[in-house]
Amino acid sequence: MPVIRATPYDYAFEPARTAVVMIDMQRDFIEPGGFGAALGNDVSRLAAIVPTAARLLDACRRAGIAVIHTKECHRPDLADCPPAKRARGNPSLRIGEAGSMGRLLVDGEPGSDFVPELAPRDGDIVVAKPGKGAFYGTALGEILRLRGITHLLFGGVTTEVCVQTTMREANDRGYECLLVEDATESYFPAFKTATIAMIRAQGGIVGWTAGSGAVLSALGAEP
Repeated sequence: MPVIRATPYDYAFEPARTAVVMIDMQRDFIEPGGFGAALGNDVSRLAAIVPTAARLLDACRRAGIAVIHTKECHRPDLADCPPAKRARGNPSLRIGEAGSMGRLLVDGEPGSDFVPELAPRDGDIVVAKPGKGAFYGTALGEILRLRGITHLLFGGVTTEVCVQTTMREANDRGYECLLVEDATESYFPAFKTATIAMIRAQGGIVGWTAGSGAVLSALGAEP
């Protein structure tokens, strides 16, 4: 059984019962002109992790680990977008409004798609989610159950919002969760640091964390 040198202690897993969940690596969050930029954020911080995330997914595929991509998006009629979510804050453009990559966070629009380097491949699973957590309003729980998955590796954006929310949802459902530290990012460095500390506090109250090098080594891949 492979073992990842992790914090707060080693993380053992069976590849056949493990999935890697890459959260919301979408153009709307990572490229200029998308929803992240409309909120006033420096999207280059998120774009910087794309090569690491790609290496992680490739290594997981070779090791027989299921690959799941999530994307936060809404129906074109916005029926699954609560008015409070759309109204919150003071962005230059709101969910559903037209930007340079189509209507923001609307499924089927160019901005809601994944960055090209992380496009799903044959055999990968894609989960469209209307909220921050990937279990809410989706079939993710059933997908994992039918595949006999017990362990989850996480990457994606943003660390303190959709990634952490999904990890906490998974933890409450009994999954053993590990966050790959350099395959996740936040628009706010301090938020990422705080999230990592919270996840692994008190003996791993939410789960484990480790760098991608440790994960790749455990999978027999080049860091």
